[in-house]
Amino acid sequence: VQLVESGGGMVQPGGSLRLSCAASGFTFSSYGMRWVRQAPGKGPEWVSQISTTGDFTSYADSVKGRFTISRDNAKNMLYLQMNSLEPEDTALYYCVLLNTDYRGQGTQVTVSS
Repeated sequence: VQLVESGGGMVQPGGSLRLSCAASGFTFSSYGMRWVRQAPGKGPEWVSQISTTGDFTSYADSVKGRFTISRDNAKNMLYLQMNSLEPEDTALYYCVLLNTDYRGQGTQVTVSS
C-alpha cells in the first residue's frame, strides 16, 4: 500500500489549495478514505471522509463549507479542495485508508500573510 500526498504549500489567508493523494498497491475503489491534519504541537484532527463511491461525504465543523473532498476511482486519486483558507488551517495534511493503519507521509499547508 502506498499513499502519496501532494499539492501543499504556502498561501495567504482567503486563498485556495487542492491536495491530492495518489493511491497504489490496493483496490482503491473498495475503501473509504479520509483526510486528517496535524498542526504543530497538536494531535491529529479528522478533516473529511468519503465513501467508496464518493456518494457520501462528511466534514469537520471547522472546515464545513470551505473544503470539498472527492475521489476518482479510475485514477486511484483522492482530493481535497480547500477554499477560504485560514491561518488555523496550517498543518500537515495526510490521507488515510479507512479501517487500516495505512497513511501517507503528508503534505504541508501553511496559511500566512
